[in-house]
Amino acid sequence: MDERIQKYEDKMKKTMISLNADLAAIRAGRANPHILDKLTVDYYGAPTPIQQVANVTVPEARMIQIQPWESRLIKVIEKAILCSDLGLNPSNDGKVIRLIFPELTEERRKDLVKDVKKKGEAAKVAVRNIRRDANDALKKLAKQDVSEDEIKELEEKVQKLTDKYIKEVDASVDTKSKEIMTV
Repeated sequence: MDERIQKYEDKMKKTMISLNADLAAIRAGRANPHILDKLTVDYYGAPTPIQQVANVTVPEARMIQIQPWESRLIKVIEKAILCSDLGLNPSNDGKVIRLIFPELTEERRKDLVKDVKKKGEAAKVAVRNIRRDANDALKKLAKQDVSEDEIKELEEKVQKLTDKYIKEVDASVDTKSKEIMTV
């Protein structure tokens, strides 16, 4: 791969990584420990991800169990979950916090699919913006004694990369949409 294009491919990869992280955080009626990825708790004065202060398991299809390594963290983790936008009510027995995922209604599933498609569309826009930036940079190369044929060839490579990542975005969105609509 040409080093002049490599940085743009890296940006497109980062867009995909970001999209996949966003999609993993959307709950699809099944328990998915990744919905806790963005939540942090105050652990000795430092914001720390829940996974680093507790054991997170999925004992049943619609339940996440969080077992803090220090019992004093139960209230802190519970508060973090309640203050988040997850829409889940934690219950604890003094040792373990349980998150029960309610069955999603058909209407809620459709709303989630719309949200997934919006995120996918935003990722496509980001990929296209990266393509535009790459093409602008390539046009500037024309002023630096780079042949038109070479610039055309580089632009075609950028377009192929764009097409590849747009397909990946579509595939991720389709997969997540099917997962959400599966009862």
